[in-house]
Amino acid sequence: MGTLKKNWQFHLMLLPSLLFLIIFNFIPMGGVVMAFQNFKPWLGISGSEWVGLDNFRYLFERQDSIQVIWNTLVIAVLKLVFNLSVPFVFSLLLNELRKMFFKRFVQTLVYLPHFLSWVILGGILIDILSTDGGIVNRVLVGVFGIEPIFFLGKGNWFRFTVIVSDVWKEFGFGTVVFLAALANINPSLYEAAEVDGASRLKQTIHITIPSMIPIAIVVGTLALGNVLNAGFDQIFNLYNSLVYEKGDIIDTFVYRTAILNGEMGFGTAIGLFKSVISMILILISYRLAYKWANYRIF
Repeated sequence: MGTLKKNWQFHLMLLPSLLFLIIFNFIPMGGVVMAFQNFKPWLGISGSEWVGLDNFRYLFERQDSIQVIWNTLVIAVLKLVFNLSVPFVFSLLLNELRKMFFKRFVQTLVYLPHFLSWVILGGILIDILSTDGGIVNRVLVGVFGIEPIFFLGKGNWFRFTVIVSDVWKEFGFGTVVFLAALANINPSLYEAAEVDGASRLKQTIHITIPSMIPIAIVVGTLALGNVLNAGFDQIFNLYNSLVYEKGDIIDTFVYRTAILNGEMGFGTAIGLFKSVISMILILISYRLAYKWANYRIF
């Protein structure tokens, strides 16, 4: 109590965030009961019929539900792999630059897309990837003589576009994390290696990369907790009915079934299923991060 009185100003500063968390994260959790109902908006939660686990059984009986779960896993895992490997490699290359001004310029340049909304980037991608005058297809046709590719209208090309564009947007942010790890490497290790006659390549292989492995393990294991979040904002702004089979993910499926089709009980069941699995993965990922890299929050 004495500490609370002494630091009441800091607790007061936390109050708006705490209220925001309660209002938008905890109070809406009461709606989870809709997953066990044949929910009708005009009847409300108290008047809707209880159906037990029927919505969850229906989830695994519908063919499109299984396809959506598979799409989510494929897209999310590929994003995880490339969003870990590309920043790792790029940070190694960027670290070799000796011109500090150019190094900072490149770092800032690749970091900027992280701050752009997918609403903006979605519109840009739709324009430049269009089969009707898009700059990418004009280059493919005019320079390489290739037929125009319907990047956002064919399932496999849609997945490719989603993964590449997400990596392009986020790898600058990931690079910052690895550059921070590089900055913490003891310079005396490089000095000792130079005295022993080690080349720059050998220094990278035997000093730089091993020093970055722990942070790479932490980033990778913590990302496992979000493996079912394949990127609603991105998919929603890019996809269409032509690519539902390959590009539809859990979050967009919930949006269509619950909001557009009015199957709110079924949509809530899908969302609850995803949340439970995500919670389990988060617990596992934190355990792995502690075991392999001695990383812990509490």
